[in-house]
Amino acid sequence: MDTDAATEQELREHFPLFRNDPALLHDFVAAGQVIQLPRGHQIYWQGDACQGIAFLFSGGVRVYKCSESGREISLYEIVPGETCILNASCIIGRQGYPANAVTLADCRALFVPAASFRQLMARHETLRIFIYALLGQRLVEIMELVEEIAFRRMDDRLRDYLIEKSADGILRATHQTVANDLGTSREVVTRLLRDLEQRGEVHVSRNEISLLSGLLSN
Repeated sequence: MDTDAATEQELREHFPLFRNDPALLHDFVAAGQVIQLPRGHQIYWQGDACQGIAFLFSGGVRVYKCSESGREISLYEIVPGETCILNASCIIGRQGYPANAVTLADCRALFVPAASFRQLMARHETLRIFIYALLGQRLVEIMELVEEIAFRRMDDRLRDYLIEKSADGILRATHQTVANDLGTSREVVTRLLRDLEQRGEVHVSRNEISLLSGLLSN
């Protein structure tokens, strides 16, 4: 299988909506190039110009905001089969990237230059449907995030976070990582985890949080 055919196959595999649009697949392959980024690669800093947009085949990307004091809050994560809607909007609007983005794992993606992406958006309804649907999904997620921050207690948010992010009852993450995802400080996370540990809901060790029956039964 040649390189172009392999790239088209990856698009078909990870972006099901594109499968029935051969013209879009052809134009995607012609316009883009496959890139690989290592874990921890800073894709954007806030204000950077968007030279292009990546459609993710593997890995993950965290999009986040950072306050003047250095506190971070995660806006959303990009998984295979998605692209960054903020990236798309800044290309369409010809504006700087309004957040920060960093890879969470080694990533493989199809990178499409900004000018080519604008042309593809104008030419292909399938791509417009995909982008607008993703925009709607992200707007709902951001609204939920605002609601959580504004109206929910941090200890309740932490419990839900631990259950959602853990695998087999174990979350391997630093207190700072948890704080960044929840939009609070490391000190607050450490204090809340200590309280949960005293209640028998978690066991905390270095870079690892074990969920106990007390938490899982709540």
